[in-house]
Amino acid sequence: MKPYRKILRWTPRVMFIIAILFVSMFALDAFSPEMTFWQNLAGFLIHLIPTFVLIAVLIVAWKWELLGGILSTVMGLALTPVIFNFNNRPGNTVGQTLGIALMVTLPFIVAGILFLVSHYVNKSHRTDEQQP
Repeated sequence: MKPYRKILRWTPRVMFIIAILFVSMFALDAFSPEMTFWQNLAGFLIHLIPTFVLIAVLIVAWKWELLGGILSTVMGLALTPVIFNFNNRPGNTVGQTLGIALMVTLPFIVAGILFLVSHYVNKSHRTDEQQP
């Protein structure tokens, strides 16, 4: 495997994993000293639901790059306005709110596009190898 194809294959996977870890950090705000251990654990697991969904998308993308790339890109694009509206609070400028939304969703959009590119590069390489 040529080095550029290896880099193209692993970059979206690593980027997706790092983005999942970033999103997972937001689950840590579920802990509160006023709550019991079980309440803290329940809140933490509820806050980790987006992480579980993202891990499922990563598993799909790992096995089927085309489907995973489409899912990741569409998911990132669809969640951008949702996160924008969620963080649109008094005192935040439009630029700050857009920055927050893109900070969360842009890695998934870029990783999805890279999964798609990787799929088509590997597909064209396989067809080149099969020709006599």
